[in-house]
Amino acid sequence: MGSGSAANGSGGGAGAARVPMPAARPFLETLGGNVKETFLPDDPFRVVRRERGCGRRAAAALRYVFPFMEWAPSYTLGTLKSDLIAGITIASLAIPQGISYAKLANLPPVLGLCVRHVFLAADSSFVPPLVYAMMGSSRDLAVGTVAVASLLIGSMLSEEVSAAEDPALYLHVALTATFFAGVFQALLGILRLGFIVDFLSHATIVGFMGGAATVVCLQQLKGMFGLDHFTTATDLVSVMRSVFSQTHLWRWESVVMGCGFLFFLLITRFFSKRRPRFFWVSAAAPLASVIIGSLLVYLTHAENHGIQVIGYLKKGLNPPSATSLNFSSPYMMLALKTGIITGVIALAEGIAVGRSFAMFKNYHIDGNKEMIAFGTMNIVGSLTSCYLTTGPFSRSAVNYNAGCKTAMSNVIMSVAVMITLLFLTPLFHYTPLVVLSAIIMSAMLGLIDYPAAVHLWQVDKVDFCVCLGAYLGVVFGSVEIGLVVAVGISILRVLLFVARPRTTVLGNIPNTMIYRRMDQYTAAQRVPGVLVLRVDSPIYFTNASYLRERIARWIDDEEDQCKEKGEMQIQYVVLDMGAVGSIDTSGTSMLDELRKTLDRRGLQIVLANPGSEIMKKLDSSKVLEAIGHEWIFPTVGEAVAECDFVMHSQKPGMVMGSGGPHENMV
Repeated sequence: MGSGSAANGSGGGAGAARVPMPAARPFLETLGGNVKETFLPDDPFRVVRRERGCGRRAAAALRYVFPFMEWAPSYTLGTLKSDLIAGITIASLAIPQGISYAKLANLPPVLGLCVRHVFLAADSSFVPPLVYAMMGSSRDLAVGTVAVASLLIGSMLSEEVSAAEDPALYLHVALTATFFAGVFQALLGILRLGFIVDFLSHATIVGFMGGAATVVCLQQLKGMFGLDHFTTATDLVSVMRSVFSQTHLWRWESVVMGCGFLFFLLITRFFSKRRPRFFWVSAAAPLASVIIGSLLVYLTHAENHGIQVIGYLKKGLNPPSATSLNFSSPYMMLALKTGIITGVIALAEGIAVGRSFAMFKNYHIDGNKEMIAFGTMNIVGSLTSCYLTTGPFSRSAVNYNAGCKTAMSNVIMSVAVMITLLFLTPLFHYTPLVVLSAIIMSAMLGLIDYPAAVHLWQVDKVDFCVCLGAYLGVVFGSVEIGLVVAVGISILRVLLFVARPRTTVLGNIPNTMIYRRMDQYTAAQRVPGVLVLRVDSPIYFTNASYLRERIARWIDDEEDQCKEKGEMQIQYVVLDMGAVGSIDTSGTSMLDELRKTLDRRGLQIVLANPGSEIMKKLDSSKVLEAIGHEWIFPTVGEAVAECDFVMHSQKPGMVMGSGGPHENMV
C-alpha cells in the first residue's frame, strides 16, 4: 500500500471518525421538500415572499406573471429607437417567411372556399407577438411561425384530412391543434413540468432539425420545378421518385428564377455573416426577393408562361375563430396528437433559442414562464385565426443583431404586420411561388448544423448516433418516425446509465490520504489486502442485481491478480458511496446480500462517505446494524487506514467477518 494511508491514519482504531446519523424529519416535511426540489427548484415565489404588505406582494406577483411590468416603467426614448429599428427589420423578414411557412402547413395564402382566412400565416405574426411581449421573459426572442412546426402540422394533418378537397375542415383542425398545443404548453409551465422537454437532448434537436430542414428543402422542389402535382409523402425516396417521374413537366422558367433568387439569398446571408454590421442585408433579402419577383412577373406577364403566383389576397384582419375549433370525435384526437407533438417541438426550439441569446447578454430566462407565455399566445392565437408560433432562430438572430433592447420589438413588428394586412396585401398578388420556395430553402439550409454534428462525433459517439438516428428517421421515414427514433434512443441511453452504472477501482496517491481512479491516475497504487470500489450512481431496483454481480467480478479479478503476483489476498472491500445520491429497498437488500456473500468468503464490507438518505435507509432496514457502525467511515482514506490498522494488529490465524476479526476454528 502507499505509505500515506497507514502513516496518516491517526492511529486507526478508536481514533477514526464516525458517520453521524441524520436527525429524523417528519414524513410530510420530507415529502414537501422532495416535491419542492422536483417541481420548484428555482423557488419562483421568493420574489413575492420577500415583499412586505399585500399591495407590494400583489405587484410582485403581477410582475412575475407579466414581465413587461419590470421594464415598462423605465422605458426610454433611446430604448424605443433601438426597438423600433429591430421591429421594422424583423417585420420585413416575418411577412415573406410567414407566407412561405404557411405552404408547409398546407395553409396557403389563398384557401379557396375559406377566403376569410387568406392571410393566416401573417396573422400569426400579429396577435401572438403582442401576447409574448407582455408575458415572455426574453428580450431578444422574435415570435412567429417556424418551418419545422409548420411541416409537422402539414404532414400529420394530411394523413386524415385533405387540404385540397376540404380546406375549411383542414383549417379548423389546424386551429384546434394549435389550441391543444397552447393548452399543453401552458400546463407544462403551470405544473412546473418543464423537465419533460429536456428529454429532447441537444443531439436529438440537432439531428431532428437537420432532418426536418432536409425534408423541407426536398418539398420545395415542387415549386422550384414548377410542378402542379407532387407527392404528399415527405421521405427522400418518395420525393425523388415524384420529381424524376415528371421530368417532362419541368418548367425552365421556374428553375431559372428559383435558382437565381436562392443564389441571391445565400449570397446576402454569407455577406452578412462576414460583415455583421450589415446584418440588415440578409434580413431585408427575403422581402426584396418578393418585391423583385413580383415586379418581374408583373412586367413580363410570367404567370402566363409557367410561373405560378399567389393570386388575389383579401385585405383586412382575420376575424375571431373560436367557433372554428373542431372538437368533434372524428378529428379531435388527430388535433390533440398533432398539438402535443408540435407543442413540444415548438417549446424545445423556442426555449433553446431564448436561452442562447440570454447567455450572450448575460441575463436569465425562466423556462417555465416561457412555457406559460408560449402556451397563452398559442391559445389566444387559435382564437384569432393564427396557427402555431414559437421563437424561430433566424428571426430572433436578426432581432438580436438589429440591437433590440426589450420585447417591445415584437410589438412594433406586430404593428407593421397589421398595417400590411390592412392595406398592402393586394401588392402580393403577383408574388411568384417559386420565390417563396427559394426563401424557405435558404432559411432551411441554415438549420442543417454540420459543425454541431462533427462536434458530437468528436466528443460523444453515442450522442452522434442519437443525432444520426433522428436525421435518418426524418429523411427516410417521416417527421414523426425521426422524432420517435431520436427520443427512443435518448431514453434508452438514460435507462442504460441507470441500469448499468459505472463502477471503478480506486488507488492511493502516494504520501496522501487521497484515492482516485486507477485507470485515470497512473500514480495511484493498490492497497494490499484492501479493494476500494466507487459506485457512480444511485442504487435502485433497476441496477441492484447488476451491481452485486459487477462487484463480485471485481473481487474475483482482484483475487486472481493477487494469486498471480503472490501478493496479500483481499480482506476488505471498501465501497465509496459518495456518488450514491439515493437508494431504495432493492438497493439495501443488495448491500445486505453482498455483506452475507463476503462474510462467507471471509471478507469484510466497509462503506465510505454514505449520504444522509443512505444512512437513514440502511438504519431503518437494519442493514447498518448487520454491517456494523464501526465499519462506516466519512472518507475512503479513513476507511482504508482503519482496515490497515486492524490487519496489522490482528493475531495470526484471525480472519475477517461481519463481526470484525475472529479466530479461524478450522
